[in-house]
Amino acid sequence: MVRSLGMAQTLLRAEQIDELVARYRDGATLIELASRFGIHRRTVAEHLTRRKVPIRRRGRFDPSRIHEAADLYDSGLTLVEVGLKVGAGPQAVRRALAEHGVPIREGGGRRSRMAAAS
Repeated sequence: MVRSLGMAQTLLRAEQIDELVARYRDGATLIELASRFGIHRRTVAEHLTRRKVPIRRRGRFDPSRIHEAADLYDSGLTLVEVGLKVGAGPQAVRRALAEHGVPIREGGGRRSRMAAAS
């Protein structure tokens, strides 16, 4: 029995999967790759799993990206937006920035510059 998903199926060629794997190993997130290749993030994970590439757990912060995260946060992005860009959850970003000495702004639902520009 086949179920209708309401969307077109996108099949990747072997060289596209090679690129997907390479980009993931270079630090791209599942969400970034899904957007780039026009597929669902779970499909990205399935391709990586088939190639025996370990999946990074969302929420964990990669310490090598602390300067990037600090710059993004200082530019006015929210913790959520920074997390999306560096592949970590907002609380993990908050902890890492605070441990690095970056002052955390008060919340309150303010829109970032990124959101205000759209």
